Amino acid sequence: MAAPIAYAPRTAYSLIATDLDGTLLRGDDTFSDRSLDVLARVRAAGACHLVVTGRPAPRVRPLLDNLRGGGLAVCGQGAQLYDAGADRLLWSVTLDRELAETALGKIEAEVGQVYAAVDQDGVDGLTLIEPGYLMPHPTLPALRVGSRDDLWCEPISKVLLRHPGLSDDELAATARSVVGSLATVTMSGPGTVELQPCGITKATGLALAAEHLGLRPEDTLAFGDMPNDIPMFDWAAHGVAMANAHPELKAVADEVTTSNEDDGVAIVLERLFA
Repeated sequence: MAAPIAYAPRTAYSLIATDLDGTLLRGDDTFSDRSLDVLARVRAAGACHLVVTGRPAPRVRPLLDNLRGGGLAVCGQGAQLYDAGADRLLWSVTLDRELAETALGKIEAEVGQVYAAVDQDGVDGLTLIEPGYLMPHPTLPALRVGSRDDLWCEPISKVLLRHPGLSDDELAATARSVVGSLATVTMSGPGTVELQPCGITKATGLALAAEHLGLRPEDTLAFGDMPNDIPMFDWAAHGVAMANAHPELKAVADEVTTSNEDDGVAIVLERLFA
């Protein structure tokens, strides 16, 4: 009688999709050794780790180096599919600048002056901020321009908005009510309400990346902390919210782990990739 063939056990999930800010990244923009160790274990088990972030490709590149990952990343809220190894965009979609200006005008007609910034498209695109705009992440590089008109000098992937008085939830709700099909409105972190191309979400980019990798929604485990991660949770088989996550994301999550400061991602992955 022939000896039975020994098959390696199938990993729990073949695609691990993680947000960065508030999820895998700590508040000081670093990864814990525990997170790096378990992600190495994930790769050794044959699964793929995919960063899915609102940050544009140029702001993700150094972080991917720290993650020791040279593969794909979904950037710009799903508007960019970035090949880190080749340092090029495999796919990108831009926000029409005239539509962006129109959307800003509609928002300001409702709430008064807002302050805007843009992420330019491309692997070397800049983040431009108009007078009065304060970067929510002071560690991220940005170039201050003289006026709002200067924001539209090159193709952009998204617009970032801040209001001097309204909360992020209030600003996002008002923006959604007046922008309509001009753009998709997302909230991706404290002080970060964004306009991106209509119909583009993190799920858009994640689906493209999964197709490129030959993987499916049922293969995918997703981690996040903000409402912009909801489409990604809807697409993936299992969504894990951080303890520090926005209530809207926790409401649709399959599971809640500890905070980004307490290795919440690592705790779940250690359980699944023991």
